[in-house]
Amino acid sequence: EGLTQRFHRVIALDFVGFGFSDKPRPHRYSIFEQASIVEGLVRHLGLRHQKINLLSHDYGDTVAQELLHRYEHNKTGSILINSLCLSNGGIFPETHHPRFIQKILKDGGLLSPILTRLMNFFFFSRGLGAVFGPYTQPSPAEYWDMWTAVRTNDGNLVVDSILQYINQRKKHRDRWVGALMSTSVPLHLIYGPLDPVNPHPEFLQLYKKVLPMSTVSVLDDHISHYPQLEDPMGFLNAYLNFINSF
Repeated sequence: EGLTQRFHRVIALDFVGFGFSDKPRPHRYSIFEQASIVEGLVRHLGLRHQKINLLSHDYGDTVAQELLHRYEHNKTGSILINSLCLSNGGIFPETHHPRFIQKILKDGGLLSPILTRLMNFFFFSRGLGAVFGPYTQPSPAEYWDMWTAVRTNDGNLVVDSILQYINQRKKHRDRWVGALMSTSVPLHLIYGPLDPVNPHPEFLQLYKKVLPMSTVSVLDDHISHYPQLEDPMGFLNAYLNFINSF
């Protein structure tokens, strides 16, 4: 709601394979395809010539990095990026620590389809709770909402395919980290420091070393991987401070 008060228009989207979007299978899910869909959406909404502020999280960080690469290299159809704010994502493969179940699913071969079918609410909520802070756990109703989104269109059956993005990050590290290093677009990071997936201090130290021109907002010590859900007001204030700084 705070974003809609500040901006003329706010667009929130589900990527293919996520939320209430289509979840085709078999399908080779890729960051490149997701970026192209975002470009297509922007064209569809008649915003191709509008400068856009990107605000991203986790998987979305990587899609945003690909969009930034296309923008910087004048690729046809690229969206005009006014600013980019990242949050708690595996921007650097070397400081990214996927959860054990993610490793099994993405590289499990014939085991992966079996595991996706065995996934249930109990295992889902236990796994998700591990990447929230101790004082900011979702309520039972919120867990059920998230599980419902996963199960929509049998999304649990494509999790192993979607998780290939972790391998794509390694393969295309130079392209995606390079886009951040070379950009002139205002860049910001909002970070929950208790994140076990992108742990403090190693992630933040590398971020500041590689991207010294980026500004950073570190939230309270007990905020973990989902800062936008765990501390929505802190997240919003950090973002608006960034937006108002240029």
